[in-house]
Amino acid sequence: MSAVLEQPAELLPDFDVNPYATYALWREAAPIVWSDAFFGGAWLLTRHADVEAALRDPRLSAQRTGGWVMDVAEGDRAALGPFQRLFARALLFLDQPEHPRLRQVLMPAFRPQRLQALQPEIAQFAAELVDALPAAETFDFMERIARPLPVRVIARIMGVDLALESDFMRWADDLAAFIGAVKPTAEQARVAQKSLLEMAAYFEQDLLPRRRRKPEDDLVTELVQARDDGRITSDTELLAQCAMLLFAGYETTRNLLGNGMLVLMEHRDQWELLCQDPALVPGAVRELLRFDSPVQWTGRRVISNMVLHGQPLRRGDLVLPLIGSANHDPRRHEQAESLDVRRANPGALSFGSGAHICIGAALTQMEAQTLFTQLVQKRPDLVQAGPVVRNGNPVYRGILSLPVQGTT
Repeated sequence: MSAVLEQPAELLPDFDVNPYATYALWREAAPIVWSDAFFGGAWLLTRHADVEAALRDPRLSAQRTGGWVMDVAEGDRAALGPFQRLFARALLFLDQPEHPRLRQVLMPAFRPQRLQALQPEIAQFAAELVDALPAAETFDFMERIARPLPVRVIARIMGVDLALESDFMRWADDLAAFIGAVKPTAEQARVAQKSLLEMAAYFEQDLLPRRRRKPEDDLVTELVQARDDGRITSDTELLAQCAMLLFAGYETTRNLLGNGMLVLMEHRDQWELLCQDPALVPGAVRELLRFDSPVQWTGRRVISNMVLHGQPLRRGDLVLPLIGSANHDPRRHEQAESLDVRRANPGALSFGSGAHICIGAALTQMEAQTLFTQLVQKRPDLVQAGPVVRNGNPVYRGILSLPVQGTT
C-alpha cells in the first residue's frame, strides 16, 4: 500500500454532519493525502502519530495567515490589510520568538491555582443556568446553557462587560465562519474583518483606557501592564491577544458543551452511567473531547523542504493535521468509534500538542466538568426533544440548536 493516496481525497456527501466516515476512508488509505477541497490544496495528515508529531514539528510553521487572508481579497489586497495585520499577531498564528514571549505573558491567568480560585464562580454561573431550566417544557440547550456559560466565564476572566453579550456572540460567529471555511470567500473575510475590528475598537477605545485609569483583578489589566513594561511590544499585538482570547474562550467551550450534550443524549446508556456516578464526569469530558472534538483540524505551513512518508513537501505547502481523524484512529484508541465515559486514557488531541497546545484547555475542561456534573445531578431526566441544527462549520464543529426537554 502506498503511503500517499494516489488520487486527490474527496469529501463524502455528508461530511458536514459526519466527518468521521470520510476520515476513516482517508486514514485507512494512507497516512498523508492531498485534497483540493481545502484552501485550494493541502496535505492532510490522518493518523494519530503523524498528527501529534506534526503539531510538535519545528519545520511546520503556525504563521499561515498571509496567504489565507489575502488569497480571498479578489484583487484588492489593501481592503483586507487591517484584518491581516491584526489577525496575524494573535498567539495562535505565531512562531518563535514571539510565541513563547506572549505565551509567558498569558499563562499566569490559566495556571491551576488561578483556575481553582475561579471554580466557585463557574459553579455559581452553571447553577444559575441549570436551576432556571423549565421542568417539562422543551428548551434550546445552546441558547439556555452552552452559549451563556462560556460568555460569562471569559467575560469574568478578562473583565469584559456582559452588556456586550449579543455583540460578542456575533463577532465570534463571524470569525468562526471565516476561520472554519475550507475555501473562505471574500465576503466571509470582509464580514470577519468588520467584526474583528469592532472587537478591537471596544478594547482600544473603551476597556483598555479604563484599565489604565483603574486597574482591576482581570486579565486585561495584566495585558495592559505587560504592554507598559514591554513584554507586549506593540498596541497591535495587545489588541490581537485581547480579541482572540475573547473569541477562543467562547468558541471552543460552547461547541464542547453542545457537542457533548448531544452525544450523551444519543448514547443514553452513557448518560445514565454519569447520572449514577457523577465522579465519572471528568473522564467523560475527556472522552467527549475525543469522540466529537470541537476543533477538527489546525493548519501549518512547511518552512523548509521535507519528506513525510516518502512524499516530498515543499516550502510554503499547507499541511492540515486532522485532529478529529487522529482522535478516532484505531491504532491509538481501542474501539475508537464507540463512546465510553469510563475509557481509561482518552488521550485526545483536541487541544493540540507541543508548544501550541491550547492555553485555555484546563479552563474549558473545568467549565464542562462543572456543568455536566450539575446536569447529571439535578436534571437526569433530560432527553433530546427534536432534531439538532448543526453549524455547518467543518473546523469549529458545533451546534446552533439542540432541543431538550425534561420528563419529570
